[in-house]
Amino acid sequence: MSLIRDAVDRQPVAPGALHRLPAVPGNVHWGYFDAGLRPALRVRSGDLIQAEAVTHHAGDDPDLMMDAAVRELFASIPEHDRNPGVHLMTGPIHVEDARPGDMLEVRYLSMVPRCRYGSNLAAHWGHLYREFDERERVTIYEVDAGATTARALYAYDVEDKYLTPGRITRCPECDRQRALSGVRIPVRPHLGTAGVAPDVRGRVSTIPPGRHGGNIDNWRIGAGATMYYPVAVDGALFSIGDPHISQGDGEISGTAIESSLNVMFQIVLRKDFSFPSPLLETPRNWIVHGFHEDLDQAMRNAALDMLTLLTEHRGLSRDDAYSLMSVAADFGVTQVVDTTQGVHVRMSRDIFAAPDRD
Repeated sequence: MSLIRDAVDRQPVAPGALHRLPAVPGNVHWGYFDAGLRPALRVRSGDLIQAEAVTHHAGDDPDLMMDAAVRELFASIPEHDRNPGVHLMTGPIHVEDARPGDMLEVRYLSMVPRCRYGSNLAAHWGHLYREFDERERVTIYEVDAGATTARALYAYDVEDKYLTPGRITRCPECDRQRALSGVRIPVRPHLGTAGVAPDVRGRVSTIPPGRHGGNIDNWRIGAGATMYYPVAVDGALFSIGDPHISQGDGEISGTAIESSLNVMFQIVLRKDFSFPSPLLETPRNWIVHGFHEDLDQAMRNAALDMLTLLTEHRGLSRDDAYSLMSVAADFGVTQVVDTTQGVHVRMSRDIFAAPDRD
């Protein structure tokens, strides 16, 4: 009953060694998780990692979103090796003594934009692509100096579909259009994709989310949040990628504001509890995720796993947990633009703090 509660109450873990993991050739892999991949870094439980996460959409405005190191990185990975997914991943990180059945607790401490610009692509996999005459459109955003809000800088239409991960486009000044005048978007940096290697031979696409994590696209996976990933292979082999500076629930056009981030996190190996899916803890909530090709089934999966949290880790009866979910849990659509749909359900941690009064 106490294991999740103890986990999310953030028991102090003495910081271990500090590692730096730059996104350079040899430390990245494009489009996949792979249990057979050579680790880019080896750490122990409690160690801190300062890692670079580079967006695969930096080419939507290379002058604004690419520095020399990012250009070199893109040039180092041939297009035919960017598959079967699309996300540029940093890692994997091998965690000493991690074994299948353990949980990897990842405490995200800070996420700082690498540059002041990001890109949103209204893509052919977007939910309303047909309603926009099957036309793709890029909107470039600029982050203010305080990194609190972003505004649309300009937009342009793209004739060719985004089929090559890391595509580099150059929009002539005359083709640029004004966009979202007078609108400011809250900046909330987060990772769209992160997770451990699945127990599968060969490459596993970064696009669908699942038990291992992957492309969850929940904007709450930012600084101050903790994720728990079920370990599937020795060493866990944890990777991060798909950095965003803002996104709404649903990610309706197909992408967020895609922009590179510098991420600081601590990895803690947990052998004292298990959970069937990626579990998110924020300062106020537990958030459980459900995934499936069908959105209704994704909703059901999220509900069943929240039922597991409330019964097995909070000690409620199934009937009490079911009632509580209906009156206090908030279900939301995380994203509808991957091959696997996502639903998340939030449960406030505060409601368990009040003593009973007869």
